[in-house]
Amino acid sequence: MHANIARYGMILNTERFDECVAFYRDLFGLRQLFEKDEDGFRLNCFEFGDGYLMIEQGGKAKDGVKSPGEGSFKLRFNVEDLEEALAEIRAWGIQAVITESAWGRTINISDPDGNRVGVREEAGFVRQINA
Repeated sequence: MHANIARYGMILNTERFDECVAFYRDLFGLRQLFEKDEDGFRLNCFEFGDGYLMIEQGGKAKDGVKSPGEGSFKLRFNVEDLEEALAEIRAWGIQAVITESAWGRTINISDPDGNRVGVREEAGFVRQINA
């Protein structure tokens, strides 16, 4: 089947739809491909690398960060400048810090629904690939 895949993507069902759309569009600068409102069911589709991230209604929000058991995925954005990313995240009113580990430096936050989102330093990721 792999030779037949034309495009890949992820669908994120959200409860706080408008807030999540703004979060991914405005904080991360994802380019909108299209949006739909069909009989009150809304979705926005964003470019996500070579694939897409579709934000749809129908999820369950949580105040705070969902545990892996409550939301078993984590979206990851790699950036060239982690300090700049931290400043932008804090400008959004999100309290965040840079965490350092043996495998790299990251910022761990959540979207308005509590879904886990990571921001990672690209240089550390590239070193792991080339190791």
